[in-house]
Amino acid sequence: MLRLGGLGDFSLNPSANPNNALSAEWVALLECASPHIRVNRLNELFSKPLNWAHLLTLAEEQGILPLLTKGLGELNEGIIPAEIRQKLRDASRAQALFTLSLTAELFRVLDRLAALAIEVMLTKGPALSTRCYGDPGLRQYTDLDLVLRDADILRATEAMSALGYQAKVPLTAIRARKIPGEYVFMQSGTKLLVELHSERTFRYHPKPLSINGLFDRQARVRFDGHDVPALSTEDELILISIHGAKHFWERLMWIADVAALVSQQTIDWDRAMGAAREVQAERMLRVGLLLAMNLLGARVPVEVVNDVRTDHAAARIAAQIARRLPVVDAEPFGLFGRAAFRIRMRAGLLHGVAYLLRLSLSPTEEDWVAGAEERRPRMLDAISRPFRLARKYGRDGK
Repeated sequence: MLRLGGLGDFSLNPSANPNNALSAEWVALLECASPHIRVNRLNELFSKPLNWAHLLTLAEEQGILPLLTKGLGELNEGIIPAEIRQKLRDASRAQALFTLSLTAELFRVLDRLAALAIEVMLTKGPALSTRCYGDPGLRQYTDLDLVLRDADILRATEAMSALGYQAKVPLTAIRARKIPGEYVFMQSGTKLLVELHSERTFRYHPKPLSINGLFDRQARVRFDGHDVPALSTEDELILISIHGAKHFWERLMWIADVAALVSQQTIDWDRAMGAAREVQAERMLRVGLLLAMNLLGARVPVEVVNDVRTDHAAARIAAQIARRLPVVDAEPFGLFGRAAFRIRMRAGLLHGVAYLLRLSLSPTEEDWVAGAEERRPRMLDAISRPFRLARKYGRDGK
């Protein structure tokens, strides 16, 4: 049996963090985001003077307001100001209503696609929330994410239109074989969003994945009395690690997801490491695990800890992310910072540069010419993409 590793650089305490200027609110937020909350530590942190308004704003920006609410539920009631309790109740009620409406819509979409024999799997959103936190409403999300085969995209788009959704990617572009970042659909009345992902839209995977392999390994997640097809736990772990790397790990929510998933679910680590190797995302997984262990105290088997800590570049990247995380909006990555990060996500300079070039020259819907998607050659879209990125991010990332 695999033994659980120690906490290593576990740094919920500001003196243990390379950034010694951490606010009391940030330290309290880290404790609430941990999968192993220490009630005595919580009471100690929240008994001290805090800027409660800043704490709530920070939690919402970092995507962990539901986890803050759950953590505060462990405190003595007198610690939390009455107006803060009311704001948290209001936020929880709104989240619960949104989760119910989104879940009901999920079942409607799944029924429609199943009737057309279109296989799909749920990822992130309510499925991840259930796996990580035992409740589909304990994670902030704004849409439903479904994985399907690229061969089914056209029929799925027609099905979504029949359900009353507006497609961001027009049928003309799909027929022209243009590949967006994701296929986004908005429900006309409610503005609910559904995103479809295929093997061709997972462009941030260093190597193309086998969509049939994902379907062969699929699992079921049960919520609201239904068993919903979803990615296997191991494939979900790889996907959220790559997703975190895609967004430079700029939100604590993504780190909390990794920490909770590896702490609350039984992971077949041989399978997980094999899935990461299959798409050459080993470093992305290691960075995610290091952040989960060092910031939030996630516990993983000693053998995994030993493997993760052999990647010294991953450790340096994780330390940089930990330092940036509390101030990321004030210090965004500029164009060159983003490029350097992409390169470092791959082991080896040549592999890193090749990865950056592929991302830089892989156009999405933002690079298309509206109304002429099917006429403009893909090569022109690819050539224009680096110039658009330079304009968008500039030197300071703003």
